[in-house]
Amino acid sequence: MSETMTLVAPSSPGRARAAGDSGEVAHRIKRGVLYVILIVAAAAMLTPFFWMVMSSLKDANSVFSVPVRWLPEVFVWENYTSIWSRSDILTWIRNTLVLSVSVTLLQVLTGSFAAYGFSRIRFPGRNALFLLYVATIAVPWQSYMIPQFIMLTNAGLANTLWSIIFLQTFSAFGVFLMKQFYETVPEDLSEAGRLDGLSEYGIWWRIMVPLSIPAVASLSLLTFVNTWNDYLGPLIYLRDTELWTLQLGLQNFVSSLYDVDYGVLFAGLVISVVPIAVIFLLGQRFFVEGIATSGMKG
Repeated sequence: MSETMTLVAPSSPGRARAAGDSGEVAHRIKRGVLYVILIVAAAAMLTPFFWMVMSSLKDANSVFSVPVRWLPEVFVWENYTSIWSRSDILTWIRNTLVLSVSVTLLQVLTGSFAAYGFSRIRFPGRNALFLLYVATIAVPWQSYMIPQFIMLTNAGLANTLWSIIFLQTFSAFGVFLMKQFYETVPEDLSEAGRLDGLSEYGIWWRIMVPLSIPAVASLSLLTFVNTWNDYLGPLIYLRDTELWTLQLGLQNFVSSLYDVDYGVLFAGLVISVVPIAVIFLLGQRFFVEGIATSGMKG
C-alpha cells in the first residue's frame, strides 16, 4: 500500500513581514491623503472667516481692494471702538442675547417634554399625531407668516420681544431630536421609576432629562445659533430701534450711512460671530455625541 505524502512548504517569515510592512505603508498613505483632504476642506471653510477678521482691521478703502490683500498694511484697531461709539450695538447684543437664551430654554423644555409623551406614553393615534407634527418641518415659514403676523398683532404682541419668543417656543425638530434620543433609553428605567412611586413628570425630570444631556446640548446649540442669526423674524415684528437685534441693527447701520465704513462694519460682524464660536467650541463634544446617538435606537 503506497502512501502519497504532500509536503507544504512553510511560508517565509521575511515574506510575511514584507506583506505586513506594505500594508502598513498603504494604510499610512491613505491616512495621509485623508488628512490632506480634511486640511484643504477646513482651510476652504475658514478662509471667509479669516478674510472677515482681517477686513475688520483695515481702513475703509482697503477692504475691497483689487487685487485682494489678505493682511492689512496697517492694523486699524480703532474699528472696534468705532462700532461701539457710532452705533447702539450694546442694546442690539442685549436684545439678541435675551431672545436667544429665552427661546433656547423654552424649546428645550417643550421639546423634551413633548418627546417624552411621544416616546413613553401610549395613547390612541400617537404615531399619526407625531408624524403629522414632524411633517410641519417641511412647511416653509413664508407660507403662513402673514396669518401668524395678524394673530400676534391682534393679540398686542407685535413690536415686542414676546412676539419672537412665542414664535419659536415650540419646535417640531426639537421634539423629533429628543424623541429619537429617548428611544435609546431602556424602558426598564421608566418601569423602575414607576415602581418607586415616581409620576410621569418625575420620570421625565429625574430620569430622562439627566440621561439626555448630549441631546439637550445639541438642541440648545442649534436653537441658540438659529435665534442669534435670525434676521427675518425681527425685521417683521420689531420696529422700534430699542428692540432691534444684532443682525437687524447691523443691517440698518449700513443703510443709514451714506459712505459706509466697511472696516467698522466688519468689526461689528466679528463681534456678532464671537459668541457663537465660543459656545460651539465649548459644546462641540456634546453636540457630536447628541447628533450621533439621536439616530440610533436601543
